[in-house]
Amino acid sequence: MPENENIPGSTALVIFGVTGDLTRRKLIPALYELMLADRLPENFYVIGFARRDWTDDFLREQMRSGVLEFARNQPVNPEIQNRLLQKMFYLQASFDDTEGYRVLANRLAELKIENCLFYLATPPSAYETIVEQLGAANLPHAHSGWTRIVIEKPYGRNLESAIQLDNAVHQVFDESQVYRIDHYLGKETVQNILVFRFANGIFEPLWNRRYVDHVQLTVAETVGVGTRAGYYETSGVIRDMFQNHLLQLLTLTTMEAPSSFAANPVRDEKVKILRSLRPIHGNTAIDETLRAQYVAGTVDGERVPGYKDAPDVSPHSVTETYLAARVYIDNWRWASVPFYIRSGKCMPRQVTEVAIQFKQVPLSLFGWKNLAGAAPNVLVLNIQPDEGITLRFGAKAPGPINQIQPVSMEFNYEETFGGEPPEAYERLLLDCMMGDATLFTRTDEVHAAWSFTTGILEGWAENPVRNLPIYEAGTWGPQQADPFIQRDADQWRNLDL
Repeated sequence: MPENENIPGSTALVIFGVTGDLTRRKLIPALYELMLADRLPENFYVIGFARRDWTDDFLREQMRSGVLEFARNQPVNPEIQNRLLQKMFYLQASFDDTEGYRVLANRLAELKIENCLFYLATPPSAYETIVEQLGAANLPHAHSGWTRIVIEKPYGRNLESAIQLDNAVHQVFDESQVYRIDHYLGKETVQNILVFRFANGIFEPLWNRRYVDHVQLTVAETVGVGTRAGYYETSGVIRDMFQNHLLQLLTLTTMEAPSSFAANPVRDEKVKILRSLRPIHGNTAIDETLRAQYVAGTVDGERVPGYKDAPDVSPHSVTETYLAARVYIDNWRWASVPFYIRSGKCMPRQVTEVAIQFKQVPLSLFGWKNLAGAAPNVLVLNIQPDEGITLRFGAKAPGPINQIQPVSMEFNYEETFGGEPPEAYERLLLDCMMGDATLFTRTDEVHAAWSFTTGILEGWAENPVRNLPIYEAGTWGPQQADPFIQRDADQWRNLDL
């Protein structure tokens, strides 16, 4: 990462919705790690903006406990922690309170802030209000250095609402100032997909329809909806995971090599993939997707109530907590290769991975037993929790019987480099301050992702269902999941291994 001399001038991070979990669990611990590594400017301040009746001291105590609990490097360095906490201030105001923004402007002026980063850690319903108020107070243009805004997902609920939000944002900020954040892109192992593909000459020649049989992208969570049921009931997997995290993983796995690892060349190639996705709409949305909802079961030895038992969930809900989709990319590299995408809550294990299964050999070697079927060549990019890369291939089992069994070659990030990889927000916050937008989504990228996803949503609306298939919490999905993928003579990877 770049050193702090590349961020000249006094800098302020203004966090709207600072009282929420995101700030305490992710943002402030990430800032602590950056300060510990001497990668923040000397004059760096955090200003929290929210409605709760907090004070400067109360904010600092809340964030102190957050650093102690969630900082990556333990034990916490008290000197660094105190240096960060002493430069935190709290401003109490509602998001539509014009006076609050005037007070904010005065505070930034008093601190002689040259660079300002606004971070929207609020419910999406507040985004437009905050942006309009920032514009009315002339805050995007009040500093001698740079001004940028970070907007968390979800960025809209469909294509129409995303365009509406974009229009509001662009009334106040230039596109170059807008950083739409997806924390998955900040994970070291996600960035390593591009390095693995384009910095090594072994696999790239095989990375196409001639040699790849199919690809499976999985994001499995052990947690249920918890206290987020109200949000999740209007979101489901398709808005919470599919439109952003999963499509981002898909683009990085399948894009062409960019001309350079810089913002526009990388995002140009990602947009090309999104625009090449074969549309899923109408009746096709029923054939090419599978939705399900978890019922009561056991996860990690604990009994978990069903989704419809959660507060704020309708007893007639058809919101999906599990989604599988069959996706095709209609370009020369990937034509006819199926991409199976699945994500669900209350699964047996937390797993995020991309598994590339290569085509089998045309004939069984000399009639030996147990060849291709039980030992396919699979390359697995493990995003979390066991960050690394695994290559699975067939080898002769010891003994007089000619039998081939699967074996694995593994790269583990922690074992190789020592220690856990940095948290995603460490990289993303620093990139925001450095003005590097490579790992952030551009407006045409958001529109392309929503255009594809909205087709599925509209297809579901045109073909309504009374009930969804169900699966017990602690299982890998509904019974219908196997026939869904077996239609192409494929099968889901066994993630219990």
